[in-house]
Amino acid sequence: MLSIFCAPARYVQGQNATRQLGPEMAKLGLTGRVLILAGRAAKRHLPELWAETFDNESFEHRVMEFSGECSRDEIDRIKAEAQGWHARVIVGAGGGKVLDTARAVAFELDLPVVNCPTVASSDAPCSALSVVYTSTGEFDTYLFYRRNPDLVLVDTSIVAMAPRRLLVAGMGDALATWFEARTVRDAQKHNQVGGKPTGSASALARLCYETLIEDGVAAARSCDRNEVTPELERLIEANTLLSGLGFESGGLAVAHSVHNGLTTIEETHEFYHGEKVAFGTMVQLVLENRPDSEIQEVLSFSRSVGLPTCLADLGLENARKEQIERIALRTVAPGETAHNEPFAIDSTMVVKAIVEADRIGRQQDP
Repeated sequence: MLSIFCAPARYVQGQNATRQLGPEMAKLGLTGRVLILAGRAAKRHLPELWAETFDNESFEHRVMEFSGECSRDEIDRIKAEAQGWHARVIVGAGGGKVLDTARAVAFELDLPVVNCPTVASSDAPCSALSVVYTSTGEFDTYLFYRRNPDLVLVDTSIVAMAPRRLLVAGMGDALATWFEARTVRDAQKHNQVGGKPTGSASALARLCYETLIEDGVAAARSCDRNEVTPELERLIEANTLLSGLGFESGGLAVAHSVHNGLTTIEETHEFYHGEKVAFGTMVQLVLENRPDSEIQEVLSFSRSVGLPTCLADLGLENARKEQIERIALRTVAPGETAHNEPFAIDSTMVVKAIVEADRIGRQQDP
């Protein structure tokens, strides 16, 4: 099996980075009309900066507002607009679902794609895949692409203005990165691009976890103040770049499959991707029978920043047996990354792990 590592062609991060969007695109040789798919925050804060940066580089641009879900209907809607306007570049500006939709549209039209996250709520910006949901919010499928984004540009001034909860949700997504990559490496399974994980992918995944532990609390406090600090810069890089490279080239396991299972329960739909992944990480560590010290470190970190640690934190305070069984069945569906574990896994095992992870997460600190 070949080792494979993938990454975006260019990654740019810093305060007021949006002013350099046009020049950075020009450096990559991108030309022609630019269609921007924008989330609400992006449409509120960035139009003047877009006009400035694109006018300076002679890019004509048009802005479309995202509908709120990365679904097949939304992909088709944006795709039709891009075709009708003869767009030559797709820019996604917003949260993970905005960027997932932009990547899907660009792939299907064979156009370059630029991702400009306005939040650090997931590791979606750097990846060559999209997570597609149904119109009602349930996980539908993964879409995989031939290449990663041409440019990822992160304006930390904008990210710092986002609510703390979004940054913390990104920490939940990033929290799984090292543990899933370690599992895939040790099990000698495939990463998300169909190859053997490289040593660099494992190292980046480990650095991602170490950065969370070191800077997570301070970064969340910086976000509360809407202040860009060194801790926030490092944490944004961990949530976006380190986690993005780590999950894709390192691989996924149970944590993300549990997320997909949780999406089948309506009560969880109001919670973010990373919040569900954080609980999935606890389930994975229990399922793998990891040392108590490791589980307690993850639990302590999650509590320190406000991530969910039990089912009640995800709207399932009185979870019924059939709900947990439904989550478990979806977790081990054919093709799920749960099967990257080094041992055979079934829904009965997952039910037991969910119940035990929930019990641990409900415990009060001594």
